[in-house]
Amino acid sequence: MISLLRARGPAKLNLTLEVLGRRTDGYHEVRTVLQAIDLCDTLLFQADEHISLFCQRTPLLTGDNTILTAARLLRERSASPAGAVIELEKHIPVAAGLGGGSSDGAATLRALNGLWKTGLDRQTLQPLAEMLGSDAPFFLYGGTALGEGKGERITQLPSAISGPIVLLVPPLTGRPEKTGQLYALLNTADFTGGQFTQRLTEVLRKGQPIAPSLLYNAFERVALGFFPGLQEYRQRFLESGASQVHLAGSGPALFTLAGDETQAARICQTLRRQRLTAYVVRPFVEEKDIH
Repeated sequence: MISLLRARGPAKLNLTLEVLGRRTDGYHEVRTVLQAIDLCDTLLFQADEHISLFCQRTPLLTGDNTILTAARLLRERSASPAGAVIELEKHIPVAAGLGGGSSDGAATLRALNGLWKTGLDRQTLQPLAEMLGSDAPFFLYGGTALGEGKGERITQLPSAISGPIVLLVPPLTGRPEKTGQLYALLNTADFTGGQFTQRLTEVLRKGQPIAPSLLYNAFERVALGFFPGLQEYRQRFLESGASQVHLAGSGPALFTLAGDETQAARICQTLRRQRLTAYVVRPFVEEKDIH
């Protein structure tokens, strides 16, 4: 019987993020290509009678933490009496547009499904993931995927990127409910018909290289006004050698596709010399599915 289990929760990038319009249920219809990257949180799970969470970053230990919510949802769905002591090693920057909270929740569903031997398949876990956030279903699949609807309808795609990516996380204060506020700032001129995502998915399915011009994010215009100073950090990223800079999710993190390892290292080192938080990341190699 497994008594201790380790899982990783990867961050994600939206290579495209299109908003098609507002839905009758109040949410927005999106089409997005998501890519899991190897900037990961680590979660350790040990069987116990109760569900508890430990993390050195105490502000994350709230009752509505996605890890605790995921564990409770799974226990309710499976009618399992089991519990777990969960330890979170947090590496993904919080509230940066990288999906760390959703990823941790999905990793919890998958890990506890194995630890508790509940035997639920991914299709059964997906509705639970949807309760954690629009990004969470993607993290049950990982890799590269098309997201539709609110982002919860997932279709896996061929691997998107083979080279390095440079990620910059500006030192801007995270704002609560920022994604909802950014959606509220969009106007009809920011809505598209899904054509950017369609072009990118066609390129991926043909196994062709990704041109930076294929990347798109509907939030880029409003984010530059929403996050004071973001334009300055975008400019500094460009001056460090990035050919194009893109918003990660709802921001404020930024990324660029580097031409090769040498260029990626040079850009990252230039940003770090300015005492900025920068990473060289690559596509996340998915661990074996937990069932």
